[in-house]
Amino acid sequence: MAELILKTDTHRELGTRPSRRLRHEGRVPGVVYGLGGETVSVAVDARELRSALNTEAGLNALLTLEVDGDRQLSLVKDLQHHPVRNEVIHVDFIRVDADVAVEVEVRVVLEGDATAVTNEDGVVDQVAFTVAVLAKPEAIPNELTIDISEMVMGDTVRTGDLELPEGVELAGDPEELVASTSIRVMEIEEPEVDEEAEVELDEDGQPIVSEEDDEADDQGDDAASEDPAE
Repeated sequence: MAELILKTDTHRELGTRPSRRLRHEGRVPGVVYGLGGETVSVAVDARELRSALNTEAGLNALLTLEVDGDRQLSLVKDLQHHPVRNEVIHVDFIRVDADVAVEVEVRVVLEGDATAVTNEDGVVDQVAFTVAVLAKPEAIPNELTIDISEMVMGDTVRTGDLELPEGVELAGDPEELVASTSIRVMEIEEPEVDEEAEVELDEDGQPIVSEEDDEADDQGDDAASEDPAE
């Protein structure tokens, strides 16, 4: 894998207004911390950051930050997004040691078709979409896959059932639910009701006839009682 190098600028002003100006210039304010070193305020190019994280590793991409001429191995610890525009407005980088395991969240992907489940009108529900693992930076997997093709109704998959690559350990509870099966819920459409055709009923359950309907019925009765020959 090619080394992902990200240049940083450590000479940025702190505060809301300076940070806003940085974003208008196409840069993202952030901090670098960890490994016992001091916390350093930085700014990075927004496009370069997006490009570095637009790989199969996603947010777990191993980055080499250039900080004041020094290269530091890092991971993105946190990204803050604008609530409307969804653009990155702040980034936290954490320094890592290539020989020391770190805890990260790795996405979980379901693979295959659970034919036995679908044949019983069931579905496989994915409950957890990431799992916490411990691994050295270079050993962090891009994703963890679960083959659901052999699942039957009543089956569940927990984090302890995941097959982890060499050098990767589960960091959380092995009993945490990842996927389960359930009966497909069928939506029943309610029949359309013609409001104009609705008939009001009285206390005895008899249709309530309006005065207009009474007059119309009386006229109909009178017409029917007339002798056609007259």
